[in-house]
Amino acid sequence: EKRNIRVHKRRLLAAKYELRRKLYKAFCKDPDLPSDMRDKHRYKLSKLPRNSSMARVRNRCIFTGRPRSVVEFFRISRIVFRELASRGSLMGIKKSSW
Repeated sequence: EKRNIRVHKRRLLAAKYELRRKLYKAFCKDPDLPSDMRDKHRYKLSKLPRNSSMARVRNRCIFTGRPRSVVEFFRISRIVFRELASRGSLMGIKKSSW
């Protein structure tokens, strides 16, 4: 699905720039550094690709592409999760009863 491909590309880009982004942010927040140096790193941070930010990555279901109510551990939506769990396709998951 097109949306899932877009999300995947964003995840890859975020992973690629993660270290650099954290470094620039740390320099920006450090009060001991001179202000011109902080501004320089803030400028560098702004020049990074927008899609390299983790805030732009949306958790989506890998089967349906549904953006809401995604079980993060499995990366599938609640609907698909329920279906797979009742079929017994998920290891270690069983229907609760008491």
